[in-house]
Amino acid sequence: MQNATETTATHTSTATATGTDSTSTTSTSTDATSSGSPAATSHESPAVVIGTGSVLCEDGLRRPPWAAKDQLLREYYDTEWGMPVRDEAGLYERLVLEGFQSGLSWATILRKRPAFREAFAGFSPDAVAQFGPADVDRLMADERIVRNGRKIDAAIANARAVIELRSDMGLSELIWSYRPESTPWPRVMEEVPSRSAESEALANELKRRGFSFVGPVTVFALMEAIGVVDTHLMDSHRRGTSGVWASAG
Repeated sequence: MQNATETTATHTSTATATGTDSTSTTSTSTDATSSGSPAATSHESPAVVIGTGSVLCEDGLRRPPWAAKDQLLREYYDTEWGMPVRDEAGLYERLVLEGFQSGLSWATILRKRPAFREAFAGFSPDAVAQFGPADVDRLMADERIVRNGRKIDAAIANARAVIELRSDMGLSELIWSYRPESTPWPRVMEEVPSRSAESEALANELKRRGFSFVGPVTVFALMEAIGVVDTHLMDSHRRGTSGVWASAG
C-alpha cells in the first residue's frame, strides 16, 4: 500500500471510527517535532504536534484512521501489515499487489486478493514466468482482478526477474539488505513518510535487475508492509510487534 491519500493509491484511507476524533494535538518535551528536528530542550517551549492521530476503536485499541473502520482493512492491519515476510513467493505477491494498487485504494486490492492469487497461480514466480499471450488474454478478461495490460505484463516480467535473482542473492536477501539503521517514529499520519533514501536505492536496484512498477513510493509501501520499516503510529497497539524493530524505533 502506497503511503498517500487513498485517492492516490494508499493504505492511509480516510476511514474513521464513528464517534472518535482522529485529529491529535499533543504537547511533549521529549519527542522530535514533526519536521524531524531534535526534541525541545528544558528551556524551550514544548513541541506541539498537530495532525491526524490514531483512532481509539470500540475494542479499546488504537489504530491509524485507514484501519479503524473497514473490517477487512482492520483485520489486515491487526494480523499482517508490518509483519516480516522473507519467503520468495510472499515477497513476489506483495510486490505485484503493490504495483497493481497504483491509482487505486488498498481496500480494492485486498478484496480482490483471493482472485489475484487464483489468476496468478498462487503467485508462484516459476509458474507466472511461464505465462504467455494466452495467459495475458485470460487475465485481461478476468473481471475479478484489475485488468491493466501494463501491470499484468510487469507481473510476468517481475516473476522472470525473481528467477534470475536466484543465481545471485535472491529476492529476500536483496530487499532486506536495504533495511535502514533506524525506522520512523510517527505520532500522526502526517509524519509517516512516503519514500526514503533506502526505498529510492532499492527501487533503482530492482529496476536494474529487470523489475518494473517498482518506483520509490511503491517500494517504500512494500517495505512498510513486510516489516523492513515500522511506520505504525507510536501509540498504535501494533507498534513494535514485528520483532524487527523496538516499539520506540
